[in-house]
Formats: sequence, structure tokens, C-alpha cells
Amino acid sequence: MMMKTRQEIKQLAKSCFQSWYWPCVGSSVLCMLVISAVGGVTFWAGGLGALLLSGPITVGLCYFFLQVCQGRAGEIQVGTPFQNAFTGYGRKLGGYLWMQLFTFLWSLLFVIPGIVKAFSYAMTPYILADCPNVKAQDALKLSMRMMAGHKGELFVFYLSFIGWGILSAFTLGILAVFYVNPYLQASLAGYYLEVRDEALRTGAVTRQELEGMPLR
Repeated sequence: MMMKTRQEIKQLAKSCFQSWYWPCVGSSVLCMLVISAVGGVTFWAGGLGALLLSGPITVGLCYFFLQVCQGRAGEIQVGTPFQNAFTGYGRKLGGYLWMQLFTFLWSLLFVIPGIVKAFSYAMTPYILADCPNVKAQDALKLSMRMMAGHKGELFVFYLSFIGWGILSAFTLGILAVFYVNPYLQASLAGYYLEVRDEALRTGAVTRQELEGMPLR
């Protein structure tokens, strides 16, 4: 079975998102507000708090939208990203921090290597959300394998949302809050599921590795 096209992934994601519209919007907004509120307390303490929360909450939000895209929306609620964020908190925080650190280090070699690595590591939060037994650093390695040959494809995937971004700017961000952001989140979750299944089909990763077996 071939991987779905970008248009097919987005259409399916839109359908799933619209079927569970208000919980999707509510979860996205709540996560954004919590991270922004913690970051705004004070420059130092708030920055540390945002650092400690943003990664796990991001993973929790990925988990939420993975359930939506897999037809499991009935098993989740608006607070699910926060519940998930603090289940295996250290692993999720570690994986997110490793991703940010390596992306930053590659960026020091000029902008382009940093961008390439950012796309290479892009599936890390989804792997942390989808595969609870995968270790933090292994999530980065699995993301690199999954994204081999797909980095340019993901870049184009993001570009396809530029029009929505422009429209959001004209509405002072209102459209982003109530449509574009959750639509993008659902689409990226759908994209991960396709890339994961493609990697399993081609042998780039194994089911056992996604279940936490040490990487070969």
C-alpha cells in the first residue's frame, strides 16, 4: 500500500478534526495559554517553567491529535494533553530537550543544516506520544529513520498552510485559534501515522523497536 498523498492526509485530518471540533480547539488553546502563562510569570522563573512544561505538553497534544486521527476521539477529552504530558514525564521532557539541543547545535553550522535536522527530528514528539516504551534518545533516532527521504515532502506540507497563515493574519489570529492551528495539528498527526506505517512497510523501523526494543 502506498503512502497517502498530502491532499489525502489533509482531507482525512480535516474530517476527523471537524467531527471533534470543540475538543480540538479547546485542547489547542488551553495548551497554548498554559505555556504562555507560565513563560510570562518572570523572565527567569517563567522561562524555566515554560521549558519544563512546553515539551511534555507538546507531546501530550500530539497524543491527543493522534487519537483524533485514529478515530479514538471518544476516549479523550480537553484535558487529555495534560494528563498524558505527566505520564512518563521525564522521558517526554528528555526527548524534547534532546531534539531542541541537537537542532540548535546543527544550526550553529549555518541555517540550512539546522533546518534539515529540524525536519529530520520532526516526528520525535509523535513517537514519544505514540510509543510509550521508546527511550528519549531512541525517539530521535527513529524519527531520523522515518524521515529519510521525506524531509522535503514535510517542508512542502508546511508550505501548503501558508495561505491559511495569511488569512489568519487578516483576522488578527482568530482564524488560527478556531481553525488553522487545530487543523494543522490534526494534519501533522495524520502525516506521522502515514510516515510511521511507510517506515514499517519498508523496514526502516520495526514494530519491536516502536515497542521499546533497543535499536539495532
